[in-house]
Amino acid sequence: MDKEKSIVVLNSLVVINNDRIEGYESASKETKDSDLLLLFAHLSQTSVKFKQELVDEIHKLGGKPTEGTTIMGRFFRVWMDVKAAFTKDDRKTILDSCEYGEDTAVEAYNDALKEHDNCISTEQRAMLKAHHALLKIDHDKVKGMRDSVLQNS
Repeated sequence: MDKEKSIVVLNSLVVINNDRIEGYESASKETKDSDLLLLFAHLSQTSVKFKQELVDEIHKLGGKPTEGTTIMGRFFRVWMDVKAAFTKDDRKTILDSCEYGEDTAVEAYNDALKEHDNCISTEQRAMLKAHHALLKIDHDKVKGMRDSVLQNS
């Protein structure tokens, strides 16, 4: 395992979790629905926990955790704000946007586990697999809520 490559992989996931945290803060501003507000708080807290675990691992490796978000994540949040301005608290639109973000997070973890498997330790792999499994569950919650809006329309 190459420590520097491992730090890069882990930092890429810190950034994805930063995007997710900020994304759910933005989504919370777009709704007054209590069930969505609870969901978004839960999803954000999941990423706060994941981020801390990743940061702890980066520190163990002697690296410096990144603080930022992706340009794509910032663009997506701005797009979500503009879209929300036109749709005015549209539950389906908010959940569509959240599902897109969940897809991105799951894909980032897939990439880290498949494409960069040789860059991470056994312990790191176990942590990332646990994160990935919970992200898939979160994705399915968001998708299920979005689908129920479609069925009730």
